[in-house]
Parts: sequence; C-alpha cells; structure tokens
Amino acid sequence: MPEEKRYPVPGDVLARFAEIGRESSTLAVLRHAQIAEKLGLSATDHKALDLAARAEGPLTAGEIAKLTGLSTGAVTGVIDRLERAGFVRRVRDVRDRRKVLVEVLPLDEEKIAPLFESALVITEKVLEKFSPAERDAIERYQNELLDLLRADVLGDNP
Repeated sequence: MPEEKRYPVPGDVLARFAEIGRESSTLAVLRHAQIAEKLGLSATDHKALDLAARAEGPLTAGEIAKLTGLSTGAVTGVIDRLERAGFVRRVRDVRDRRKVLVEVLPLDEEKIAPLFESALVITEKVLEKFSPAERDAIERYQNELLDLLRADVLGDNP
C-alpha cells in the first residue's frame, strides 16, 4: 500500500485548529451536560448510555468499561444510576447464567429527539455552506480525528 501523502502543518495553523477543537469540545460537553440533566443523568452516565445503546446487544460491565475508558468500579455506579432512571436493566446471560449483562431499554424517542433537534438544525445550516466536495474533505478530517482520538482515549487501534 502506498504511503499516505503528508503536508507540513505550520505552528499558527496547528494553534488555530487546537483552539477550534478546544472550544468545540467545551461546547459539546456543555450541550451534553444540559441534555443529561434534562434526562436526570450525569454527563458521564448519558455518554455511557449512548455508547451502550450503539452496541449490538447487551454488554457486560467490563465491556462498558472498555467502551468508556472508565474503571469497572465507576461503571458499576453508572449502571446503578442508569438502572434506577429506567434506561437499562441487568439480565442474566442465557449462555452463561453466572454472567450479568446490561441491556439498554427502548428509548422514548418522543422525549429524546427534541433534545438533539437544535444540533441537527445547526449542522444542516453549516453544511449548506459547503460544496459536496468540501463536505467530503470535512468528513474525512472528522473521521481521521475520531480514529486517532478513539485510539488515544480508549486505547483502540485506528
């Protein structure tokens, strides 16, 4: 496979992108903290629920710990809170009755969807300003960034 082309990044460009990333990250955390609060959850519980909901089927506490990068002790607390709030339930693994799985319960889309509506509207307003080719470049940038962040935060190999 041919080596991927690389271009030097001047310090001022890196600084600008770092500042954009910093503000974007802060605003995303604040948005999700607001959404979590409306759901009666902490921001950590909300994002753990999101990751578990995107998994294919029920997960063990250890699998949730791996997905989130949290310790298994912290995940136990997250699961307890999500269970009390009615978002998940603990079930026995049908193949190994000693194992407990966490099953995400169906979400009330009528309650959840409005919490994310403004984010979709904002995303559409921004994307309308870019050509399809520019959107492809932005999407490629975002996916590359996500791959490396995932590896850095969760220890996954990109």
